[in-house]
Amino acid sequence: MAWLEAKGIAQAILDGFERHYRLFREISAGARQRFEDADWPAGQAAARARIDFYDRRVTETVAVLRRDFRLREANDPLWQQVKIEYQRLLPQHHQPELAETFYNSLFCRLFDRRYYNNRNIFIWPLISTEHLEAEIPIFRPYYPARDGFGRVIERILADLGFSRPFRDPRRDRRNLLRAIRQRFPPNRARFQNFQLAVLCSPFFRNKAAYVVGKAINGADQIPFVLAILNDEARGLYVDALLSGEEEISNIFSFSRAYFMVDTEVPAAIVDFLRPLMPRKGKAELYTAIGLHKFGKAEFYRDFLKHLRYSSDDLVVAPGIRGLVMSVFTLPSFPFVFKVIKDRFPPPKELTRDTVKAKYRLVQLHDRVGRMADSWEYSHVAFPLARFSPELLAMLRADCAGSLEIDGDQLIVKHLYIERRLSPLNLYLQSGDEEDISHAIGEYGNAIRELAAANIFPGDLLFKNFGVTRQGRVVFYDYDELCYLTECQFRAIPPPPYPEMEFAEEPWYSAGPNDIFPEEFATFLLTDPRIRRVFRERHGDLLDPAWWRARQAAIEAHHLEDVFPYPPERRFPPLPEAPGGASYQPRR
Repeated sequence: MAWLEAKGIAQAILDGFERHYRLFREISAGARQRFEDADWPAGQAAARARIDFYDRRVTETVAVLRRDFRLREANDPLWQQVKIEYQRLLPQHHQPELAETFYNSLFCRLFDRRYYNNRNIFIWPLISTEHLEAEIPIFRPYYPARDGFGRVIERILADLGFSRPFRDPRRDRRNLLRAIRQRFPPNRARFQNFQLAVLCSPFFRNKAAYVVGKAINGADQIPFVLAILNDEARGLYVDALLSGEEEISNIFSFSRAYFMVDTEVPAAIVDFLRPLMPRKGKAELYTAIGLHKFGKAEFYRDFLKHLRYSSDDLVVAPGIRGLVMSVFTLPSFPFVFKVIKDRFPPPKELTRDTVKAKYRLVQLHDRVGRMADSWEYSHVAFPLARFSPELLAMLRADCAGSLEIDGDQLIVKHLYIERRLSPLNLYLQSGDEEDISHAIGEYGNAIRELAAANIFPGDLLFKNFGVTRQGRVVFYDYDELCYLTECQFRAIPPPPYPEMEFAEEPWYSAGPNDIFPEEFATFLLTDPRIRRVFRERHGDLLDPAWWRARQAAIEAHHLEDVFPYPPERRFPPLPEAPGGASYQPRR
């Protein structure tokens, strides 16, 4: 009877996972129609809704187990038998790695963390995904040496299967041929195996479809992406050809929203992508395609392996210590760990739940390449011996309520993990004139693009922004973040008397949502070199009229374009439509 009960529980858990992945695929597949219809609000709503699918299915499945089975304690032999029976259901499954993670989520929802070990859950995966293949191949091969690049381009675009036509296929072909000649020298040796491999399913995000492929030439694999847009009136068009690891990695950045891509075998998609972006691990790539729960699981496995094969201490993260978060890092591991403090000193007027809500907002919102994504964890075990004395003292002083000692482990009850960046304030201190010019230009661009996405960072201090390996500036301190449309942007009124300009207190009142952009120069641009660059390149950000214009555009439901690739990669603009009305390309 115990065997039958274990088998029934295992099947119920797998049924819950398969319901989750069926709904996940349905909403992801719907991105194609939303793109062709240019229904951008529906696309954003679907992206937000999909993030919650996993937790909802876990909750539903827990309810089914509690209703249909007499669940006993986790140390009962029943649960080890359940895991064995569950394993037997997975060898022919097309998403076994995701199904294992779903099982872990169910178990962890039901039982205490002291039972989180490989006997009861899948700390380490048991089913290999290396040779998983979908019933329909995930990519198509093309042979330019045999058919010519012009014909291959036509076939790639036709094979995408869009029902909405391309508005000017000849133009697309000419632009792509020109870009190929410019970026890939014609005298480069072509080996016998020269071909293009293109993923069958486009990657949809916001207002664009991305076609991902690679050129195979000898031992080389050169990644490329076609960015396809919809002008909403005359059809689709190819906006850019991107190539090389750096450009492709930026498309898949941790600071961007998750893709919608329909795939039966996500492991095959990730295996295709990994050689194209070798600096990105499986955790980041699964997360990029919306499977962030498995990304979390895979990241933690990577971290456990790294701890085993390293000996450096966890230390306080470099930079100015914040008032809301305690941040630490492992120098040999390129991530930071952020723990909410027990108390927030003045002038912070926040609660713990408010801080968590801000991070939740960032996950649900379009990050436009300017806000760092986070993995949120509960009850994470670290080896106590790996904490530096300074870090341990800081955590005990600031975050004691989030800590628990269990033998030789320190348990952090709740934390966020993010990619480690160079704090912008430190970058500016150590940079030369060229570095400063680039970083301040990027800083202003980050503020502009966040505003386009209806986000105001709240606290614009340089310490709240970081610089990525590619030199992009990204915002990562969210406790003061709010929607742009919630702010009241005001000009500083003239003083009643001239001498009041020199008074210690301002002569004007300010409400809780009042923002005075003119003050940015006073508080941020104290270094003459920084002030000069900022005023030259982003002086309009000091004018409240600029901010009010952004608010008006958002309130008019205009979704601004923020391209995840450089302007120079875009093909020449579309010609004007008959009658003189020009069609503006949109992301």
